[in-house]
Amino acid sequence: MTRKPELSFWQIWNMCFGFLGIQFGFALQNANVSRIFQTLGANVDQIPVLWIAAPFTGLIVQPLIGYCSDRTWNRFGRRRPYFFAGAVLATLALLAMPNSPALWIAAGLLWIMDASFNVSMEPFRAFVGDQLPPRQRPLGYAMQSVFIGVGAVVASFLPWLLTRCGVANTAPAGTVPHSVMYSFYAGAAVLLGAMLWTIFTTREYPPEQLEAFADSHVVEEPVEVSRAWRPGALFLLLGVALLALIRHYALRTELYLLAGGLVGAGALFLWLARTRQRGALRQIMGDLYGMPRAMRRLNWVQFFSWFAMFAMWINTTPAVAGHFYGSADTTSVAYNEGANWAGVLMGTYNGVGVLAAIVIPLLVRACGLRWSHLINLWLGGLGLLSFLFIRDPRWLIASMVGVGFAWASILSLPYAMLSDNLPAAKMGIYMGIFNFFIVIPQLMAASVLGVLLKLFFHDQPIWALALGGASLLLAGLCTLRVQEPHGTA
Repeated sequence: MTRKPELSFWQIWNMCFGFLGIQFGFALQNANVSRIFQTLGANVDQIPVLWIAAPFTGLIVQPLIGYCSDRTWNRFGRRRPYFFAGAVLATLALLAMPNSPALWIAAGLLWIMDASFNVSMEPFRAFVGDQLPPRQRPLGYAMQSVFIGVGAVVASFLPWLLTRCGVANTAPAGTVPHSVMYSFYAGAAVLLGAMLWTIFTTREYPPEQLEAFADSHVVEEPVEVSRAWRPGALFLLLGVALLALIRHYALRTELYLLAGGLVGAGALFLWLARTRQRGALRQIMGDLYGMPRAMRRLNWVQFFSWFAMFAMWINTTPAVAGHFYGSADTTSVAYNEGANWAGVLMGTYNGVGVLAAIVIPLLVRACGLRWSHLINLWLGGLGLLSFLFIRDPRWLIASMVGVGFAWASILSLPYAMLSDNLPAAKMGIYMGIFNFFIVIPQLMAASVLGVLLKLFFHDQPIWALALGGASLLLAGLCTLRVQEPHGTA
């Protein structure tokens, strides 16, 4: 067997450049969609439910795209056809989003936009594993993190920068300001251009050549699924019990999403234990049940990390505008100033993430992967908790420094801890399954955050950020359960 050849810096640059466009679109979505929803008439407690399309889409799309891309090969490549299809659809969605005439249309466009981002993004993680030898994979993921940070910084700052250049930042009720509208138009152009750059400047190994490389042969133990009925029965019982509680106590309808998810997961595991079928669903469920131990332990770290990030994404704009600028009126100058500052804060943590991506390897060399990830997650947790104690919104920049370190760490170190444990033939599907534990906490946040804010925090979104901070602290503790990969300590 031969070793996979190392690529030059610029080859790695080209293969990762498309992530700049993906993150440009994601950052516009994360920083501005709650603002668009509120502009179109949504209440604060409705925002988590309206965001449900994004994580639910990822839960379905990512493993399916991973499964399909593992089995794709044509004259355009293995992963690149999915880059192109997702980029075109995402571009169209970005152009349409700020022109939504009604709230339900905006919610539908969020679904389309997020699905399109996922179609392009999921194969990118597998693309690094396909193209790079194990020694260069950390550099590949770090390069992706840099492009994620750069794209997110520029995109998050765009409405604020356009306002400073004289573009209108307010509009009549029900109309998205031009500062946001033009930002989405720019995002569409950047996304399509960056993705096309990667598509046309990279090549992919044919399946037979990829299989011949020595690093492609990770031993896979057979998966015994006859006992999958046990988690299936547990999830099913929990879901049915929650449905009964919701109905009996007339709890908020968002909780039906959580209950339905538990029932659905239970039914799928019960089906897995009994079925003799083959196909995409059987493959995905079988690999989910029999995932490597390293992935199983990392899932808890991912769960609490991404619960925190989603809580921050959907609540920063209303929290900053309401708590620090004193307005929830989307037509007011104060609200829109607060929304712009929230975009600056989003850009700040992404900008810090670019610098942190350079510092984190030095921290890993000194402390190892686990302790480095714990330190970074705790910096982010303390940053979000500090929103409760800061009075001057300008000081929130300091809070986002900690969040930036957490974000850079979340995007890279879990993948480094998982590295070299995935077979090349199933790189896509395992990356899709790993992303379940990015998506599931987002679904959880969409289900329960609105309920928690209503019941315990008087609908004050600032407390959603505090809950996110606590979640990052817990994620850091879970990191200690993960075994340090050989040779990284």
